[in-house]
Amino acid sequence: MKSGSLALFLLLPALTAGAAEKLSCPNLVTAMQVGNCPSEVELQFTFNGFCSDNRRMYQDDAALCTDYRDYRQHKNVVAWESQDGAFMAYLSCDLPAASIKAARVIRIEVARQGKISRVACHYGEGITFTHRSRRECRLAGPAECAGSPLSCQASCE
Repeated sequence: MKSGSLALFLLLPALTAGAAEKLSCPNLVTAMQVGNCPSEVELQFTFNGFCSDNRRMYQDDAALCTDYRDYRQHKNVVAWESQDGAFMAYLSCDLPAASIKAARVIRIEVARQGKISRVACHYGEGITFTHRSRRECRLAGPAECAGSPLSCQASCE
């Protein structure tokens, strides 16, 4: 009897490996910030260091260096993740946490980038939480799901 249960225990990961995983867009009420926002002093320091590199002028890579406000908008971000850690986003530090947590999902999309599936949940105001997986993912409901947030799902096999 012990050898039978041991064999089943060892076989279980192989049996569940082919099972489809349902992903639902996260409810941002439980999302959390997982990093620190850069201070204004840090942003000014990195702007001066980043933009003083002369090679940027010769490689057409100086777009962010024409105006500090553009640089600040692009670099003043912090990582957020869903409660289960399956989805993450880099969001502006200028967005209040309360407005992030109050955002409701509008639509979901699935894209393939090489061998990686990207499931993106869009909440408006530039808020997009993303899940990346090596599994093949596809929509499991309508892409436009603002009226029914529970239908914002993807299936990954």
